[in-house]
Amino acid sequence: MDDLQALGVDPTKADHGPDRLIAVKVIGAAGDHDGPLLRRLLLPMHPADVAELLQNAPKETARTIFTLIGEDLDAEVYAELEDELREFALEFIPASKLAQKLDDLDTDDAAAIVAELDDEDRAEVLAAASDDVRVAVEGALSFEEETAGRLMQREFVAAPQHWDVGQTIDFMRKTGEDLPDLFFDIYVVSPAMQPIGAIPVSKLMRAKRTMLLQDLMEAPEIIVDPETDQEVVAHAFQKYHLISAPVVDRSGRLTGMITVDDIVRVIQDENEEDLLALAGVRDASTADSVWSSVKSRLPWLVINLVTALIASVLISKFQASIEKIVALAVMMPMVASMGGNAGTQTVAVAVRALAARELTPGNSGRIILREVITGLVNGAVFAVLLSSVALFWFQSVLLSVTIALAILLNLSVAGLAGILIPLTLKRLGQDPAVSSGVLVTFVTDMVGFVAFLGLATLIIL
Repeated sequence: MDDLQALGVDPTKADHGPDRLIAVKVIGAAGDHDGPLLRRLLLPMHPADVAELLQNAPKETARTIFTLIGEDLDAEVYAELEDELREFALEFIPASKLAQKLDDLDTDDAAAIVAELDDEDRAEVLAAASDDVRVAVEGALSFEEETAGRLMQREFVAAPQHWDVGQTIDFMRKTGEDLPDLFFDIYVVSPAMQPIGAIPVSKLMRAKRTMLLQDLMEAPEIIVDPETDQEVVAHAFQKYHLISAPVVDRSGRLTGMITVDDIVRVIQDENEEDLLALAGVRDASTADSVWSSVKSRLPWLVINLVTALIASVLISKFQASIEKIVALAVMMPMVASMGGNAGTQTVAVAVRALAARELTPGNSGRIILREVITGLVNGAVFAVLLSSVALFWFQSVLLSVTIALAILLNLSVAGLAGILIPLTLKRLGQDPAVSSGVLVTFVTDMVGFVAFLGLATLIIL
């Protein structure tokens, strides 16, 4: 029953949709070690659907499937798996079989799979692969991870500028199986194989056969260097609404292309990474073990503990004031909590803007001023609210004034810290999503406690 629930199936319900019915049958077949039934169930499915099912399945179920029919699964299934499960799955495929599967994949997907292997297995697989695949994969792996060189596929369609539409169409029909499985643009190249233009396939098919390519082409919006970070490429795709882009080597020769399907994955991965980093978690997956989850979260919890201890030490300095006025202990957490929440809001806005390249040195001054004013306005609103609560609760005008000033100060500092800390980390070459939240919370806690208790000592005592 637990295995069915892991796959999103409620075993207490009699009426399952087609996908749930397949999941039920897959769980049963895996439990019975029924390889022929697993083949009949999984092989007709779309590779992305098979990958999703395996991703959500308990590890033992996935292990059984890979053991029984791993060699028969479509190569695209392995390309769709998340890194950790893909690495696990590759343990069940002989090198010779995996080499054959690489022939069925675009070079970027083949390189991503080979990258998961250790050096010994990688050498064995590449030795068994075809010459074209081996050269392409080795070329991709020569670039750093998360760069355009890893992302690009080396299959593309190029034609010289003096060709006409008819020649280009005839060439594509003649080459047939050597064409990429999916492409959107025909790249027009110079005699030196440098991209000088691009023509969408849709535009080419509507043009007369006698029209020259140089009369149809438009200059590429971007030409990508293979060393470029994939996040920079993704931003360019978003900015110019691209479907594909050419990649060139150091001499400017066309060596590959990047397509929008790979960029969608990059954008999704980067967004997930930033979201997790804001919470102090670097990686997370439903397939993670307890130990991997602990390793990713424990360091930031330790840092939070250290900052909390520092805050406690500061609070202890005002022990005498708290003992005289018990109301301070009641109201103090409100000031720190409001500042922390306001700071987290600003950090989220700043990190998103930095990731989208909307926050730049040119407009940072205006954005900083906006966040400070926003903090002041919010602080004024909550100063009125909390001072009213304090006055009604404790019947103390001085306490009411104290908490009003403290909340106004803390929310203003929260807005300033929430924008300055991510900007500073970015300028220092650090990822602002990773540690901004912890630092901003530390600042707002310190300011909140010190401002409230310090003002209370000065005003009330």
